[in-house]
Amino acid sequence: MNEPRATPPGGIYIHVPFCLRKCIYCDFYSVTDLSLKPAFLGALSSEISAADPEARIFDTIYIGGGTPSVLEPAEVEAIIESLFSKFRFERTVEVTMEVNPGTVDFAKLQGYRAAGVDRLNVGVQSFQEKNLKLLGRIHSAGQAHAALASARRAGFETVGLDLIYSLPGQTVQGWSADLESALAHEPGHIACYMLTVEPATPLAEEQRVGRFRPAPEGAAADLFLATSEFLTARGFLHYEISNFARCGIGGGTARISRHNAKYWTHAAYLGFGPAAHSFLPPKRFWNHRDVKGYVEAVNRGGRAVAGEETLTAEQEMMETIMLSLRTAAGVDLQDFKNRFGVDFLQAHGDAAAGLESQGLIRLKNGRCAPTLRGMLYINTVAAVLV
Repeated sequence: MNEPRATPPGGIYIHVPFCLRKCIYCDFYSVTDLSLKPAFLGALSSEISAADPEARIFDTIYIGGGTPSVLEPAEVEAIIESLFSKFRFERTVEVTMEVNPGTVDFAKLQGYRAAGVDRLNVGVQSFQEKNLKLLGRIHSAGQAHAALASARRAGFETVGLDLIYSLPGQTVQGWSADLESALAHEPGHIACYMLTVEPATPLAEEQRVGRFRPAPEGAAADLFLATSEFLTARGFLHYEISNFARCGIGGGTARISRHNAKYWTHAAYLGFGPAAHSFLPPKRFWNHRDVKGYVEAVNRGGRAVAGEETLTAEQEMMETIMLSLRTAAGVDLQDFKNRFGVDFLQAHGDAAAGLESQGLIRLKNGRCAPTLRGMLYINTVAAVLV
């Protein structure tokens, strides 16, 4: 008989669908018409009020986008207060907000901290002007440095930042310079994303007409491996393909993103705002990907759900494998059996043995986890097992 699986706390995601200007590589939903902001905020408040809190307890709030830092501190505070008045949270709730260096100053960051945000994620992407221009960012390298310094002065103990690599012509030496600039600010977390060409983005059009050529696959692989080697040698835990968390003094608890970890562990989360997704296992649902449509739907009936699906047990198993293999921890074999009533090695033993012989995964300590090389070829690893 399977042991009951403890229900971990859920997370809440708020999607702020506004940007001052769209970056050429980004396929997240956002618009540049800030005149829609008051209607959005009103609908967001109504959507949160109409939500069913069930009996679930939450321990993370993540305000993402878009560019959440187009909001004023008072507007962020109102969102956080509406969530606390509707849902039950653990005492150790973590409230994260994304900010763009081109939209914040010390006073604004201080306001966000006073509003209840305790973890900041700064969208730096690069500390080099030529790279920022290529990516279409609205901020300069100087503004990135200033935002990170101001975040510390504003009282944020945990500051993370995002960087993008695998740009055309980028060398390991050039990329390492960005990593060194990041470390100078002593961040608790660094997310390093490989530049990819997403369909229906300006970057995809640039590639179509020949004005943009992605970095060769071999160069991208070299940069991925160099990133992991560089950051782990400096006290960071490479805990997910793109994510690195600074370890505590003496190897203590790493500052992983508790909210993002919910996506990789198949935990429950609720999303509010246009294009936001929710997952209450085994049900997944998502909102209208349009600000005006979202506002109209909420004003009609309190919700803005555009579609939903209920996963079968087999689909949940497949997603659990694919998502878990993105992390250094991999699949917990006992937890997998408790949850699905399936022995992972009996079901996937031959495939797993083949991957292990190729140095792509390791079967150890009750887990099936990817090696660093396995993370690099994660799509192949997941396809073999799923």
